[in-house]
Amino acid sequence: MNGLSDVRLTLHSQELAAGQNNGAHRSVMRNAPMGLSRWALFWQRLHTRQALLRLTPEQLKDVGLTREQAREEGLKPFWRI
Repeated sequence: MNGLSDVRLTLHSQELAAGQNNGAHRSVMRNAPMGLSRWALFWQRLHTRQALLRLTPEQLKDVGLTREQAREEGLKPFWRI
């Protein structure tokens, strides 16, 4: 057991499980404005992706995207990152 007691192993496994749960939440909330709930994040993604589809070529050039890149991102479902 390399000197680890059962208690230490249990605590370590709990820390790992908590870290995995936090990591999953962080991946869902990646690039999200602070304080948004999951549903608010979904609405935010839906509206910003729809707005992306309406950008003019000049606006796309300003943000550094091609029409294809904007279309690909804009057509993603709101639940995808």
